[in-house]
Amino acid sequence: MGKKAMANPTRLPPSNGDEGVVHVVIETEKGSRNKFSYDEDLNIFRLKKVLPEGMSFPHDFGFVPSTLAQDGDPLDVLVLMDEPGCTGCLVECRIIGAICGEQVEDGKKVRNDRLVGVAVPSHTHSDLTDVAKLNPALLREIDNFFINYHQQYGKRFKVLGHCGPKEALGMVRKATKRKKAA
Repeated sequence: MGKKAMANPTRLPPSNGDEGVVHVVIETEKGSRNKFSYDEDLNIFRLKKVLPEGMSFPHDFGFVPSTLAQDGDPLDVLVLMDEPGCTGCLVECRIIGAICGEQVEDGKKVRNDRLVGVAVPSHTHSDLTDVAKLNPALLREIDNFFINYHQQYGKRFKVLGHCGPKEALGMVRKATKRKKAA
């Protein structure tokens, strides 16, 4: 009998076919200082970075499989759910919008948008349908997390604004087409 290995999560379908719902593979759980990322060459989640003392991920963070964002990685998603997930788990999320951002590294600008999704089974966030309905203070804190996160690693992140679910789902469609073309 052959050895069974973990499936490559970057190759999973981007959705289950339900309108507005995408698959998200969790890389880093809420409250963690450890930033994990999937290493396709080794077929495993790898510890990529450790955030400084006092800084942690405000919500679960992952990616939409079978997508390719403008920064060359799968499309990022910040996931709102009742309890932290775990690295490698698949969560079906209803997309409620995106944080539109631009990253500057070594003088080069590239779009680096972050989708915002609600875990389908969530009780706490089940009524959220649009990122515009998030508490403005919470949205500011999330924006500042990404600005500070990038600053820690010599990059600059600028929040260009926020968009609702329709535009964010358009980002998923474009990133899926980009991946198929790659």
